[in-house]
Amino acid sequence: MEKTENNLTAIKKLYYKMNFSELKINFSEAVKGTDRDYTSGSLRKAIILLSIPMVLEMVFESIFAVVDIYFVSKIGANAVAFVGITESMLTIVYSLAWGLSTATSAVVSRRIGEKNTIAASNAAFQAILTGLGLSLFIAIPGFIFASDMLKIMGLSAKIASEYSGYTAIMLGANSVIMLLFVINAVFRSAGDAAVSMKVLWLANIINIILDPCLIFGLGPFPELGIKGAAIATTTGRSVAVVLQIYILFYGNKRVKFKLSDLKPDLKVIKDIIILSLGTVGQNIIATSSWIGLVRIVSAFGSEVVAGYTIAIRIIIFSLLPSWGISNAASTLVGQNLGAKKPERAEESVWVTAKANAILMAVIGFVFVLIPESLVSLLTSDIGVIQKGGEALRIISYGFIAYGPGMVLVHSINGAGDTNTPTKINIFCYWLLEIPLAYLLAMSLNLGEQGVFYAIVISEIAMTVTAGLVFRKGKWKERVV
Repeated sequence: MEKTENNLTAIKKLYYKMNFSELKINFSEAVKGTDRDYTSGSLRKAIILLSIPMVLEMVFESIFAVVDIYFVSKIGANAVAFVGITESMLTIVYSLAWGLSTATSAVVSRRIGEKNTIAASNAAFQAILTGLGLSLFIAIPGFIFASDMLKIMGLSAKIASEYSGYTAIMLGANSVIMLLFVINAVFRSAGDAAVSMKVLWLANIINIILDPCLIFGLGPFPELGIKGAAIATTTGRSVAVVLQIYILFYGNKRVKFKLSDLKPDLKVIKDIIILSLGTVGQNIIATSSWIGLVRIVSAFGSEVVAGYTIAIRIIIFSLLPSWGISNAASTLVGQNLGAKKPERAEESVWVTAKANAILMAVIGFVFVLIPESLVSLLTSDIGVIQKGGEALRIISYGFIAYGPGMVLVHSINGAGDTNTPTKINIFCYWLLEIPLAYLLAMSLNLGEQGVFYAIVISEIAMTVTAGLVFRKGKWKERVV
């Protein structure tokens, strides 16, 4: 009997050792990069290999915002509130960039699944041209009329004039945001997610070094205040874009550019634009609701806006890994539909959705327990900590629903069906969230808490609606 128990113990130890070794191997392969075919073989391994670099990529993308807020908070609550207002304006840029990158992912992943790397490379180049064109429509008026835009957002003429340099730089240099999103989408959808991760490593290192130097004037650097944060972030992203382009030309990846093949293809550009309209619409709907929420919250004072801004930054930091996992599901959907394997595509979504639900449940539990402690990492203002902790705690109640909801929406988009998620967003954000936030905050006198509860309710509604739509399976029939 004792011998049998010893044997079982030995077997368990060997099992755990093998699993740990397998995890180490998968992590190492995922970070270094792999040329695996994700349309065959172990689906579990495919999800792990794609998710790890995508999660790390999203974490590093969120670090931009957290680092900026950390150093800007040293200037004061007004500066933090200003960054929050500027970010609400920049969400239009992020909407266009995310919409275009989603369309790019859908097309490139299909071509990769079809084993047509030439067509995938052509689609990637056309997407980059489209992104550059779109960025100009924002850069020119954004740089010139930054101060006027800030006044429209409710800021006084004095504050708008004092801090407008930050907004002018962020809007004027939006092309680097656009290209960073689009080109990283190319690498991710092609299965080269490790490349996207590594360029953001570089961008963040530069931003972390330059932020305090330019904001506070350390060493030989000039003291630029909040404007320095914009220059630091833009510089980091610009270097990352240069590296991306270098890899596209000289890297040994699935998508590779040849100078002789690079020419505008109006048909492909038109297809990408049409496909991206739905996703851009989704993001404009979602982000315009964010602007609306900020406008409602601003009625309760600068401390509430600053606290809400910091809470949202922390939430974004926690959600971006979840978005990374959702991107993995989107890539698997596109590639497997291209390989004529719709059942494998669907299975990958449900497996990923369960994993995301568990991840967000754990994060949400932590945020509910110690919200003020987390907010205090980014500010020392007692009033801001209190209001930020309140926002973080309430919004975190819905985290367990956010995870699978992201996977479902990303996957439908990854299949090339961008119209359905647009309709879901209209219902959840415009018809539900904004009216409900105003009703709870103003009419029912719940104050800023009413806004936070409205966010939870609308996000849960989105997850339930997306799940019902996904089960119908019409996304499998989408031609890209």
